[in-house]
Parts: sequence; C-alpha cells; structure tokens
Amino acid sequence: MNGTMSDATSDAVIEVRDVCYTYMRGTPLARQALTDVNVRINRGELVAIIGRTGSGKSTLIQHFNGLLKPDSGHVLVGGRDIWRKGVALRDIRRQVGLVFQYPEHQLFEETVVADIAFAPRNMGMSQANVDEAVREAMRVVDLDYDALCDRSPFELSGGQKRRVAIAGVLAMRPEVLVLDEPTAGMDPRGREEVLGEIRQLHEAHGYTIVLVSHSMEDVARFAERLVVMDGGTVAMEGSAREVFRRREELVNMGLGVPQVTALMAELAARGLPSTEDVITVDEALRALLPALLGASGRANEGEREGEVGA
Repeated sequence: MNGTMSDATSDAVIEVRDVCYTYMRGTPLARQALTDVNVRINRGELVAIIGRTGSGKSTLIQHFNGLLKPDSGHVLVGGRDIWRKGVALRDIRRQVGLVFQYPEHQLFEETVVADIAFAPRNMGMSQANVDEAVREAMRVVDLDYDALCDRSPFELSGGQKRRVAIAGVLAMRPEVLVLDEPTAGMDPRGREEVLGEIRQLHEAHGYTIVLVSHSMEDVARFAERLVVMDGGTVAMEGSAREVFRRREELVNMGLGVPQVTALMAELAARGLPSTEDVITVDEALRALLPALLGASGRANEGEREGEVGA
C-alpha cells in the first residue's frame, strides 16, 4: 500500500482499513473500542450498521468524517486518506454528513431557516448559495419552506424536528449521509415519517446512506447490506437475508432477528409450509396467504359436504 492510498476501490466512497481505536488511551481507564476494523461503503448503497450497545457502532461512524482519529489503520473518503497531510477535514465533513442520535437536541436557532443555514454558512458558502441550499434541503426532506421558514424549530412535531436536523446536514450538500439511530425515542407515526424520508433520500435523490440502528425490523425493510459489530470488530456482513439466517449467532451477540422472522421459524417448526427466510411483514403475508386460502377452501368444502349429508 503506497503513501497516497491510490489503490482505493473506484466505487467505494468510504473505506476503513485495519482501524484500531482506544478511548482514553494511555490512561488507567483506557478502553479498546475498535480492533482491526475493515468496512467498505459503496457509492449509492444504503448500509445499516447494527450491534448491541458498546459494540463500536457509534465509534466507527465517527471515523468516517474525521471526528475521531484512529490509533492505527486508515480511513479513506473518495479514495483519499483523510489523515494524510494536505487533506482538509473541512472538505471531508462536507462530503460525509453525520446526523447524531436525538439531533433535535442540537437545534438552537430562533427559526427553522436559521438553523438549517448555520452549518453551510460556517462552511463559507456565499449567502446566495446558503439560501439556495436551505431551500433545496427543505424540499428534499418535504418541509414546506413558506410555511415553516420563520417558525421556531421548537414548535414543530418530533418528526419535523428530526427532518430539520437532517436538512441542516443536507444543506452542506454531502455525498454520504450517516444517521445514528435516526428514529430513537419516536412514536410510530414520527418513526415512519423519518424512515420514509430516508428511503426517499436514497431512492429518489441518490444519497449514499449509512444507518445505525437497534431495530431489526427497520434494517430488514430498508437496508441493502448489514454490517454487524460485536466487541469492537466486524462480526459479520451481508444482505439482511444472509445475516438474519444466522439467528443463533446474533442471539449470542445480544441481538436477534425481526419478530416476523422468528414467528415464521416457529410456524415452520410446527409444520406450517412457510420459510425461515422471511424478514418483512409483506413477505410473511405472501408466504402465508396460499396456506391460509387453502385452509379456508378446505373448510368451505367440508361445510358444503356436511350440508349435502344433512
């Protein structure tokens, strides 16, 4: 590997190579958080990072845009080692936008527009470009500019506050959006609202999305690929279907599978013709419907035979 790290894979927007990180390094309270971690995020993907609390998820994503510097190893963004001399972290943080857990706690300006404009203005955008970026970011997350521009962000619903916080990152025009537990603490309506917007950002607007989540149901529905963290290392990765087939390993890590996957496995164990590969409710309905319709048809036929016999 040469000094310029020019061997980065062309379709990889973020690469983490052999990264180790220790909190409070060199003190009696030192704690190894990441050990020889290798992760690749391809351009245009929607990747979910899952793992129990303390597995290293949040530590890992803070390396993606240089908020944390590895003890060893390399982090590449767009093929550039972000810690190499001459690479401006300011540019990296515009390219990789990070939305922290409970982002509404970071809202502080008097109006929605002022809050969304804060980051791009501090990044040195001209006022005209800031205004354009704010309007575009609000449109992308389905916030009505005219209705909300002068409103206080603290007057909005939980879902709207999250979308204002996301818009504040989008206004910097990143290529990658990293979201740490974006639906934490939300009611079902707000949760669906925010998840729907994330799906739109990916499918309609082409953002590369990295989603950190504790919800196996959410990642089963939305993620194209899962990275499973355990004890500061990558324990497994693959499609949601591939990962959730390894149910016993996940349970041993303190995780699990979507509830519908567990249900279908139980039904299969009881002899119902189904599949353990089901990971969403829609898939379960499609798998169960033929059996349910068949049972219903047999019941109706039995009733008709009973009427004839009578």
